[in-house]
Amino acid sequence: MRRSSRNSFLAVGLLASSSLFLAAHQARADEYTDLLDILKIKGSLTQGEYSALMIKHRRHQEESAESGRSERRPTRLASARDQDRAGHLRSASSSAHHVAVASGSDVTPVFLDAQDAAYDAAASARSARQSMLAAQAAINDPSIVRVDKYVPGKGVTFHAGPVAINLSGFVNGFYTYDNAYGRYVGGGTSAGAGGSKFDASAVRNGYLPAALITKITTTQDGIDMAAVFGMYPGLDNNKPGAMNANSGGSPVALGTPGIDFRQVYMTFGNKKMGTIKIGRDLGIFGSDAILDDATLITLGSIGGNSAPGNTSLGRIGVGYLYADWIPQISYQSPMMSGVQVTVGVMQPMDEFNFAGTNNNGTGPDALSAQSTHHSAPMAQGKVTYDFTSGDIKGRVWAGFLIQHQQRLYSSVISESQGKSATVEAGEVGAKLSYKGFEGVGYYYRASGLGSTGLFFDGITPAGNKRNSEGYYVQGSYSFDKHLRLAASYGVSNLYQAPGEIDSVLVRRNESEVGALFYKWTDWIQFVAEYSHTESIAHNGNRGKDNSASGGAVLFF
Repeated sequence: MRRSSRNSFLAVGLLASSSLFLAAHQARADEYTDLLDILKIKGSLTQGEYSALMIKHRRHQEESAESGRSERRPTRLASARDQDRAGHLRSASSSAHHVAVASGSDVTPVFLDAQDAAYDAAASARSARQSMLAAQAAINDPSIVRVDKYVPGKGVTFHAGPVAINLSGFVNGFYTYDNAYGRYVGGGTSAGAGGSKFDASAVRNGYLPAALITKITTTQDGIDMAAVFGMYPGLDNNKPGAMNANSGGSPVALGTPGIDFRQVYMTFGNKKMGTIKIGRDLGIFGSDAILDDATLITLGSIGGNSAPGNTSLGRIGVGYLYADWIPQISYQSPMMSGVQVTVGVMQPMDEFNFAGTNNNGTGPDALSAQSTHHSAPMAQGKVTYDFTSGDIKGRVWAGFLIQHQQRLYSSVISESQGKSATVEAGEVGAKLSYKGFEGVGYYYRASGLGSTGLFFDGITPAGNKRNSEGYYVQGSYSFDKHLRLAASYGVSNLYQAPGEIDSVLVRRNESEVGALFYKWTDWIQFVAEYSHTESIAHNGNRGKDNSASGGAVLFF
């Protein structure tokens, strides 16, 4: 009889232990917190999201536990699975109880504890499921702001429900020393083209000013939409002129810097239909030439150092014409086997007498005709082809520009004469990269478009178009992920129209640039650069300058 009692008690113990083990197994559903910890470590959850979900989970746990204690025996479980588990526990407890009674032992408290553990485990399982559903809902909850994993150079992106807000930009600054000398050249890009000899020091921006760019994007009914606002402030004092923030500066105390709000546009479309852009952004013609230019983050030709403006020139006028930031309605097609087409109508621009006059800027006769009226927009477009072959990656492109200039005027012709001209231009370019090497080649030719800026000195005072052309070649080599060396050479030529006589108007601008880049971190890199720029007039006048610069650029 004693052995039978001992065996019965042992059976009761085993059954009770099994019940407790099963209850403990159910309680592991609270390991949902471990899942949150893992997601946070992997970067899938931000600290704010993690904290919010943990608070909700703990609240559910407390509510479930309090409900379990007050009711003692819940009348209904959350699901059929919970009912099955509770049934198994009750059966196990009942069997253990009968065995215990048969043996003459009263172990009711043990059974009750096992049942309580089972009920608590079921409540914990419900809490875990509720928290999981809350986590899934939080993904699209507009009340929770999420942050994308940061990618260097791509800015910081916040998500508020279906809307993404990206903030990006850059800051740069350089010390530049320039030695300039020569004779006056109308429209020359050399600092020595002003006709004097001088040395000048400056702390200034490079080809780019600083920038703060805000991009807001969302998708509605399958259409991707974006609004972009780009503010580009400079370091040096502003002195308003014909080129606004890009005119020469004013190094006088109590001045203020120029704020160049050059980007304001929206886009809408998708990968199937392409993208439409409406607003102010970089033009199409010449844009690839600028974006592939190594001087984009240095200075290149400085264009004057004694009163620096918002930017230097880079290769503007010494290899390509400035694409400019132009109000436009443009369309970019989907990418088809590496081929993409971009076309647009642009705000028409005036012909402009950039070169000045024949007498060192003080004479009565302008060197170029001007215009102010346009019945049709400017049209621009390009075709690009991107390809990869083994370790070789590349892009080739071709573009065009056309605009009809009406009611030209000068000291020779009046607007009432109705003189007009159709300006045309074309371009081709290629970019190739192989491992650490990268090469760029670019060429343009135009009739009536002029040199340096769009429509600068493109038409004679008599209303005849001048031809122009230019090119640049560039090579760079990255020794490792930190150190890069780049060198380039570029030329822009402006030819006289039939009947013109030699004058101080620029015939040729050219420059050589060498730069060394050291990328210290993902954000910041240091730059050292040397450039030589020379301008030559049709009458033989020359202006030259040699500049050396050092500074840093930070992208975020």
